[in-house]
Amino acid sequence: MQKNRKKQGKQHLRSEGGKKGMKEQVELTCVAMNEEGRGIAKHSGSDVIIQGMITGEVAIVELTRRRGFYTGKIVKLLSKSKDRVQPPCPYYEACGGCQLQHLSYEGQALYKHDFVSKLMTKYGYTEPILKMETPFAYRNKCQAAFGEDKRGNIISGIYQEYSHRLVSIERCLIQDPQADAIINTIRGLMPSFKMRAYNEDFGKGFLRHVLVRKGFASGEIMVVMVVTEHKFQFKNHFIEALLKVHPEITTVVMNINDRDTNMVLGNAEKVLYGKGFIKDTLCGIEFTLSPRSFYQINPAQTARLYQRAIEMAALTGKETVIDAYSGIGTISLSLAKKAKQVIGVELNKDAVKDAINNAKNNKINNVRFVQGDAGAFMVKMADHNEKVDVVFMDPPRGGSDERFLASVAKLKPEKIVYISCNPVTQKRDLEYLIGRGYKVEEIQPVDMFPHTFHVETVVKLQRQNP
Repeated sequence: MQKNRKKQGKQHLRSEGGKKGMKEQVELTCVAMNEEGRGIAKHSGSDVIIQGMITGEVAIVELTRRRGFYTGKIVKLLSKSKDRVQPPCPYYEACGGCQLQHLSYEGQALYKHDFVSKLMTKYGYTEPILKMETPFAYRNKCQAAFGEDKRGNIISGIYQEYSHRLVSIERCLIQDPQADAIINTIRGLMPSFKMRAYNEDFGKGFLRHVLVRKGFASGEIMVVMVVTEHKFQFKNHFIEALLKVHPEITTVVMNINDRDTNMVLGNAEKVLYGKGFIKDTLCGIEFTLSPRSFYQINPAQTARLYQRAIEMAALTGKETVIDAYSGIGTISLSLAKKAKQVIGVELNKDAVKDAINNAKNNKINNVRFVQGDAGAFMVKMADHNEKVDVVFMDPPRGGSDERFLASVAKLKPEKIVYISCNPVTQKRDLEYLIGRGYKVEEIQPVDMFPHTFHVETVVKLQRQNP
């Protein structure tokens, strides 16, 4: 019987419930981890997805089966991985935002590198992942939702992963500690100023969210209070009380969001204190950041990511470069010293305006920004027989669409540097470009988001001679 159990790799221990939502406990071995950092085991010929289980571990797992799909919850670990650690965050299980805190940082880096390497194996060698020296307190943009608990007490924190349950959090270990302290102070001041947290079920209340953004190099701090109405009673006294505790705050902005929406920021804003923006320096370039500016949340790793991407491009100073999805110009302006000219193309009008101002403020004259669809812009260039040497692209998680990729292929740059926050969609896009005459030459993973399953990758493609 013992031999049989070992051969099967599992033991049926208990089952309960009816056919719907049926649960049973079995002994399972984790054979791999998926793209979201969850363990994968096999049961009755099907995959079982188990949060918190590491490759090679053996555990008693409680299974839940719905519509033929298995998920599992660890009941007892029988064999632990050498990379397993006690999660340092007390909210680890309740929050779900840091999916890999049960893994040592070395274990996290190995998992991410192996994931990218296996995904990209047909394209060649994957370079060692660029890790953080100190993988905590790296988020320079921190956001908290506000609500009330069952007793009516004001709470602030993060929505639990895959739910809309607000988890009350005092200190998030991956966020800047000053930001957490400011959020906690605002929550503590609210009762004295008769401020109610927003209740989305009833559509009532005043304060919905607080966003804190800190300049990594400058130390400047912007606080954005997202509220439901334009009238802010006792606002001057509130700001005075907040600054008394946190004189380090540079500016405070009130953002009005009175819509029934999951979007955090509304369209209207009013500056309550300071200039309404902060400045920060990245790769030697100063950027102006407003509440809506897109700016990477981990500046230390962003600098390494950009430096590596520019290194891959091997620019000589004679090239014309296009930066698609250029945002406020972080990549475009970082490229300026290495290229003859850079053209940043971005659909968002506000981002283009910020990018133009950032170029002027830094006295960079060989970069121009165009507001519009990058794909259409490149097709127009190709139709006019204009030459581009390198295209940098950094699309959202969904990757690029075929229309955009076709425009890149039509323009025929010698090199493409593809930065991605989702290697899965990146691989799909690489297949398209390879089919149009390009070859992958370098693959570089970067750990931008320690303790989460997310990994950034930079891939260089070279056009092959026809």
